[in-house]
Amino acid sequence: MLRVRFAPSPTGFLHIGSARTFIFNWLYARRNGGAMILRIDDTDVERNTEASLTSIYEGLRWLDLGWDEEYRQSERLALHRQVADAIFQKGLAYRDFTPAHTGESEKSGAQGTWLFNADMRAMPREESERRAAAGEPFALRFRVPRDTQHTVRFADAVYGDQAKSTADIEDFALVRSDGMPTYHLASCADDADLRISHIIRGQDHLTNTFKHVLIFEAAGATPPQFAHLPLLVAPDGTKLSKRRHGPVVSVTTYRDAGFLADAFANFIVLLGWSPKNDREQMTRQELIDAFSLEGINRSNAVVNFTEEDPFDPKAVWLNAEHIRTMPAEELSERLLPVVRAAGHSIEPLKMLQITRLIQERIRLLNDALTVADFFFVEDLAPYDSAELIPKKGDAALALAVLERASGVLATAEFSHDSLDAALRAAAVEQGIKPGQMFEPIRVAVCGRKTAPPLFGTLEALGRETCLRRIEQALGKLKLQSEPRQ
Repeated sequence: MLRVRFAPSPTGFLHIGSARTFIFNWLYARRNGGAMILRIDDTDVERNTEASLTSIYEGLRWLDLGWDEEYRQSERLALHRQVADAIFQKGLAYRDFTPAHTGESEKSGAQGTWLFNADMRAMPREESERRAAAGEPFALRFRVPRDTQHTVRFADAVYGDQAKSTADIEDFALVRSDGMPTYHLASCADDADLRISHIIRGQDHLTNTFKHVLIFEAAGATPPQFAHLPLLVAPDGTKLSKRRHGPVVSVTTYRDAGFLADAFANFIVLLGWSPKNDREQMTRQELIDAFSLEGINRSNAVVNFTEEDPFDPKAVWLNAEHIRTMPAEELSERLLPVVRAAGHSIEPLKMLQITRLIQERIRLLNDALTVADFFFVEDLAPYDSAELIPKKGDAALALAVLERASGVLATAEFSHDSLDAALRAAAVEQGIKPGQMFEPIRVAVCGRKTAPPLFGTLEALGRETCLRRIEQALGKLKLQSEPRQ
C-alpha cells in the first residue's frame, strides 16, 4: 500500500513551504488510494516549543485535509536506539569519544573538509567497549565506506537519477553523545518501521538522501521512492525563511487575513506544480484528480510579496475567485464568525442576505468588515455632507431627493423589486435621472458612494435604519445650507 508522511519539526510556526509539502503528500495519497501519515519530528528537545507545535496543528486543521495516522518521534526513542545498535553490531557504525564541546569531530582539517576521525574509526572494538562501559560519553557514527569506487545512487521522481561517491560523504552521527538520535537516524528508522513507500519533501533535503539510503541499507530496509520539491523563494531569490521573512511565510497569517483554506491550498499547489491543461482555479477534488509527481517542476517557485503587501497577488485573486463561485449559504457561514469576532451581533439569515450583496465585492473574508461595515453598526462613520450631492446636481437637489426618498421609504413595501419601482417612479415625478435620485440615497444610508446594489442594500438595512440615516443626512445638508452668522 502506498504510504506517505509529513514530518514537521516543532521549532517554529507552520511555514507555507511545509504546508505545500503536506498538501503534495496528501494529494498523492488521495490520488492513489494511499495513507497519509503525520509524524511530529520532535527529538530536537532544545529547539522544540509548545507554541510551535500549536501553530503546526492550527495550520493543518485550518487546511482541513486530515490524515490517517499520527505519531511523535519522541515516543519512539526505543526503536531509534534499537536500529542504531543493530547497525553498530554489524560493524557499520563506531563510537566516537571525542568530547563534543571541542568541535574536533566536525572541523575541517589539513586534508580539507572533515570526513572522519581516523583514530576513533580505527579504534579496536575491545577498547571501544571498555571506554563505553566506563561511562565515557560518545557519539555513534556511521562507518561510511571509504572505497572511492562505491557510489550511492537513487532515482528522484523530480530531479532524476542521483549519484554520489562515498568518498564525499562524512561519517555522520547516528546518535549524539547525550544519547539522543540524530535527525538522520530517527527519520529513517521511523520511515522503515512505518512502511513509508514514498518520501516527498523539500529539495533542501536532497543531499541528505545519500546518507539516508546508506542507513536504510544498513538497517536491512528497502529505501522508499523519493521525490524532492523545488524550493519556495522570495522575490529577491532568497529562500523563504521564518527568520528572514517573518510572519509572511506563516500559514496562520493567511488564515487570519481571511483566506479560504481551499483557495490557499489551490495557490500553494501551483507553486512548483501545474496541471496538464494549465488550469488555475481548481477545487479540492479537481486537484486530487489532476495531481501527479510528473507535474512537479524542477525550478524554484517565487512567492511575490512586498513590505506593503504581504500576500502574493495571485493568492488574493484565487481567493476572490473561490469566494465568487462558492454557494452563498456556505460563504455566509464562513463570514458569520469573522463578523461576530469583530464584535458585531448579527443573525445568520441577515448575514446570508448581506453575503449575497457583497459576494462579488470581497477578495478576502476579512474584507466584509470594510465593504459591508455599515450593515453591522448603529451609526455610520462621519462623512462629508458634500458626498450627498449627486454629480449632476447641487445641495438643493440632494435635499429634495432625500425628502422625497424619506416619504417613499416610509410607505413602500421593503423588498428589492418594490423599492426599485417606487424610487424610479419618484425620480420620474421629480424630473431627474435615476442616478441623480439614487446617489444621495446611497451615501445617506451607507456613508459612501461606492456600495453594494442599492435596492438590496435598502432591503437588508430595513425601513427603520434607512429612514433614520436619511433623516441624519437631511440634517447635515440643512446645517450646511444655513447662512453663517
